Amino acid sequence: MAAIGAPAHNHYRSNQPSDHADNGFYGQDILSVRQFSREKLSYIFGVAGEMETLVRRFGSADLLSGKVLANLFYEPSTRTASSFMAAMVRLGGRVIPINEVHYSSVSKGESLPDTIRTLECYTDIIVLRHPEMGAAQIAADYARKPIINAGDGVGEHPTQALLDLYTITRELGKLDGLKVAMVGDLKYGRTVHSLTRLLSLYSTDFYFVSPDILRLPADMVAEVRARGHRAIEVEDVHEVIGEADVLYVTRVQKERFNDLAVYESVKNHYVVDPELMTAAKEKMVVMHPLPRVGEISYGVDRDPREAYFRQMENGMFIRMALLAAVLGKA
Repeated sequence: MAAIGAPAHNHYRSNQPSDHADNGFYGQDILSVRQFSREKLSYIFGVAGEMETLVRRFGSADLLSGKVLANLFYEPSTRTASSFMAAMVRLGGRVIPINEVHYSSVSKGESLPDTIRTLECYTDIIVLRHPEMGAAQIAADYARKPIINAGDGVGEHPTQALLDLYTITRELGKLDGLKVAMVGDLKYGRTVHSLTRLLSLYSTDFYFVSPDILRLPADMVAEVRARGHRAIEVEDVHEVIGEADVLYVTRVQKERFNDLAVYESVKNHYVVDPELMTAAKEKMVVMHPLPRVGEISYGVDRDPREAYFRQMENGMFIRMALLAAVLGKA
């Protein structure tokens, strides 16, 4: 979405000691996976590994002592909101949680830019989830403090994609040469959109598995193929289960449908269960951004290839790494 009003800021980068800027993240907004190169991903993954060691050994640290995070969520969230809060607290910082926006001044008609400019008076960094695509960019255009996009409508969810990619490399030991099957709601699934773009930085073969009405947007399929990747679109997960190194499953998002009858017609289109998993590779992973609403049976939870709860824990380590990097303490 085009910026509205004031030009984008560079936050603190221009007037801070150069040693903070070496990581390429200090004072920067995290709005899109398009900001990331393989080198930047390697750096963040390295810091995330250090954060995991820190948590395992000590539980917490004081890296961000004195820093304050505003967690501004216009949509419901369990994992993203709580993992950002846990990440900040683990690093010694404080959090202002605003998870029920309708109880704030927004209910009085306050604009997003004014809400952002108010919160940055009290905080050092703002995490924003918003139902409108492009909202994170608008917030960043008005903000003096860094903005982290925690999901903007059907647009992007960059920190989820980072934790997803980190999970793949932790589980399989590599990112190049993998066959990745994206299953479910590929049209509205912002997690799929962001992860697909990150995986396009590596030598990935894609299988896009969905009902016809929930196919990945054609421009994104074209983008993937233009980068030289194999991209196959199918409706039956049985056609690809034996090939996939990664089975990335998403729920059909009821909140994205205007016609509930259409939602009902596709909500149970796919169910990953132990029977399906008998056809999968011995070494592969099943992932899901959660919450699940029936598309992965509880029987799969006992399968060693299940990675979705390890995926959630990895989210805290990735978000710790991002907060530390953006605030100059990585």
